[in-house]
Amino acid sequence: MPEADVSKKNKDYQANVPQENHGFFLKGSGNYDWGMKNRLSRIFNPKTGRTVMLAVDHGYFQGPTTGLERIDLNIVPLIPDCDALFCTRGILRSVVPADSTKPMVLRASGGPSILKELSDEQIAMDMEDAIRLNAAGIGIQVFIGGEHETRSVHNMTRLVDAGLRYGIPVMAVTAVGKDMVRDARYFQLACRICAELGAQIVKTYYVEEGFEEVTASCPVPIVMAGGKKIAELDALTMAYNAVQGGASGVDMGRNIFQSDAPIAMLTAIHKVVHENMKPPDALALFESLK
Repeated sequence: MPEADVSKKNKDYQANVPQENHGFFLKGSGNYDWGMKNRLSRIFNPKTGRTVMLAVDHGYFQGPTTGLERIDLNIVPLIPDCDALFCTRGILRSVVPADSTKPMVLRASGGPSILKELSDEQIAMDMEDAIRLNAAGIGIQVFIGGEHETRSVHNMTRLVDAGLRYGIPVMAVTAVGKDMVRDARYFQLACRICAELGAQIVKTYYVEEGFEEVTASCPVPIVMAGGKKIAELDALTMAYNAVQGGASGVDMGRNIFQSDAPIAMLTAIHKVVHENMKPPDALALFESLK
């Protein structure tokens, strides 16, 4: 039977060279489907295994947060300098330019405002809408120890199930209520529960004592939450200590967009996370860019 390929060159199958079996660079992610890995490779830099995610989702429960009054003016100019943006679908549709090629991670939980019990959240976004918006991932709050702990865990597992169907990773965000102690023992518990029940990424807070044990006991990547606004050197030091302690990057908001020079701060954080720049050097870079 004649070949469709009529090239005069002899075929070269290189039968003596076995096909390379590529591993995957991200902790605990080797057995995911191709689409899931591809999205994770957009969120995390494959060269470093880390990410600088810019969190601007605060308005979903506390309205126009300081620094987020005008996202079109204050945040859109920062998008080119972050690795991924963590925002709500409302902001994505109404403000973020559609020609942006940065990966978007979308807030998928909500319900109560700062006026109510915050753990009383529900799923607030359908996975099909995340697909329509070309999301690289979704994030959901999990209130371990909170009044509505069980519901928040089940909210997460329902989204994990949907995400596995479509290849979209879920980031579980460990929430800390007024009565919860922010220590390594609590975060070991919260992060491990989220990972055990299927979250592909866990976002949690940095603690000075025992953070290495939090990351070591969590089988999936941990990204550090930035928390409230602190001095630039303190924020750079916290980010440095977190990645040196095993975090796969940061998801930082107020310490960037509430800074006097947000682009300079974002650049300095990027150097700390991806290049292990020491905090004093990163502060000097921030000051020079500012």
